[in-house]
Amino acid sequence: MPSFIGSIDQGTTSSRFLIFDEIGTLIVQHQLEFPQYYPNPGVEVCIKKAIEKFIKKGYSVNDIKAIGITNQRETTLVWDKVTGKSLYNAIVWCDIRTHDLVHELNSKSPLGAEVLKELCGLPITTYFSALKLKWLLDNDSKVKEAHDKGTLMFGNVDTWLIWNLTGGCNGGLHITDVTNASRTMFMDIKKLEWNEELLKFFGVKSNCLPRICSSSEVYGQIKTIEAIKGIPIAGILGDQQAALVGQKCFHHGEAKNTYGTGCFMLFNTGTDIVISKKGLLTTVGYKFGNEPTIYALEGSIAVAGSAVKWVRDNLGIIKDASEINELASKVKDTGGVYFVTAFSGLFAPYWRDDARGCIVGITQFTNKSHISRATLEAVCFQTKAILEAINSEFGFPLKSLKVDGGMTNSDLCMQIQADILGIDVDRPAMRETTALGAAMAAGHAVGVWKSLDGLSSVNTQGRMLFSPHITKEESEQRYNVWQKAVERSLDWA
Repeated sequence: MPSFIGSIDQGTTSSRFLIFDEIGTLIVQHQLEFPQYYPNPGVEVCIKKAIEKFIKKGYSVNDIKAIGITNQRETTLVWDKVTGKSLYNAIVWCDIRTHDLVHELNSKSPLGAEVLKELCGLPITTYFSALKLKWLLDNDSKVKEAHDKGTLMFGNVDTWLIWNLTGGCNGGLHITDVTNASRTMFMDIKKLEWNEELLKFFGVKSNCLPRICSSSEVYGQIKTIEAIKGIPIAGILGDQQAALVGQKCFHHGEAKNTYGTGCFMLFNTGTDIVISKKGLLTTVGYKFGNEPTIYALEGSIAVAGSAVKWVRDNLGIIKDASEINELASKVKDTGGVYFVTAFSGLFAPYWRDDARGCIVGITQFTNKSHISRATLEAVCFQTKAILEAINSEFGFPLKSLKVDGGMTNSDLCMQIQADILGIDVDRPAMRETTALGAAMAAGHAVGVWKSLDGLSSVNTQGRMLFSPHITKEESEQRYNVWQKAVERSLDWA
C-alpha cells in the first residue's frame, strides 16, 4: 500500500489540512477561513473533513504515516499552563501596535535597530515575536501576572497547535522548531538556543519559552483529535521555510518566492550564516534531525495578496480576488500609475515603519483596470528590490526564481514578474509547496523519504517557465519610477 503524509497549514487567514502521496501528489484538502483572532476551531474541522474525503477515495487513515505542521511565523500567542486558556488574542505578524516600543528600544543604542543583529540575525522592528511579547507584558495585567508566577506559556502558532494536539494541560508538548525560533529574536542564530542576553534585553523569563527542536523528527503523537489519533507529528517548519523545502531549494544559491498574504523570498546560503548589510534577514532555512543546519537570507514584503483583498473589500471594484486578473489584462500597462502597498510600513529591504500606502500617477485617464494592474505590479517591484539586495550581497545574479503561493495562479502576474526581474520565473503545477514542505519534513523523519536526494522526484511534473518579454532598459526605467513612488510613501507615520 502507498504511504501518505498529512500536513496542517495554519496561515494568516485560513486553516487547512492536506494529504500528499509519496511523489507529492495532493490527494485531498480542506480549508476554512477565519477572522484574525485565536483560538479557533479551524484546524480540527479541516482535519475531520479532509479525512472524510480521504476515506471516500478508498484510502485508510492507517496509511498516513506522519503529520507535518507549517504556520504563519512571528504571530504571538500566550496562555496559562494550568488552565490552558488563552490570555490574549493572538498578535499577528503584521500587527504594528509595537511601533512606539520599537522606537523606544532603538533609541537606546547608537546601533539602533541593528543592535541585536549579530546575535539573532534580525533588526528590531514591529515584525518579530519578542516585541509583541514585551508589549503584552507591558500592557496586559493577566499576561504579566502569569509571567511573574511562572505559569505563562509563549509560542508561535506551531507551538500552540502542538501543545493542544498532544494533550494540552494533560501533558501537551511545549516545543517549537529552529525555523520558528529564529523569528522570535530570542534565539542565538549560531548556537540555536535561547540566549540570556536577548531575553534580558526584552525582559522575558526563559521558563515561558518552548523547547527548541529540529524541523524533522518524531516529536509525539496526536492525542486530542479522534480522526488522526496516534499518528506522529514529525515535521515543523515556519511557512516560508516550508516553501523553501517544498520547492526543493536544497543547494546554496537556490531561491524561492512565496506570494501569500505577504511575499517572502528565501535564498539558501548553505551552512554559512550571512549577516546582511543590505536589509535582508538572517534566518534558519531548515534542520533535518541531526543533519547540518541550513541557513538562508530572507526578504520579507508585508503586503502581497492582502493588497488584492484590500482592493476587493475596501475599494469594492472586484467581488472575487480572481477578478483582478481579468481587469488588469484589459489594459497593456498601468497608465503611469504606481501603487506602494505600505499599509503597515515597508519591510525588506527598506525597513521603514513610517511609510504608508500611496497610489501615485493618477490622471483623468486612470480607471479600475489601471489600479488593478498596479496592484499586481506592486509586489513584483518589491520582489525586484529584494532580488537586487541578494545579488548585491553575493556578487552574482540569480538566474531564475522558483515561485509559489496564491498570486502565482495568475499567469499575468507571473509574466509581469519575469518582465520586471529580467529572469525566468519557474512555477510548479502543484503550488501547495508550503504544505508539501511540512509533509516532506515529516515523511523524512519517519523514513518515507530516506534522504534529501529521495525528495528530488517530488512535485516535478508540469512546471511552467515565464521568460521576460520586455527589454532590460524598459524594465529598469519602470523600476526607477517605482523607486520614486516609494520615496513618496515615506515619513507619513
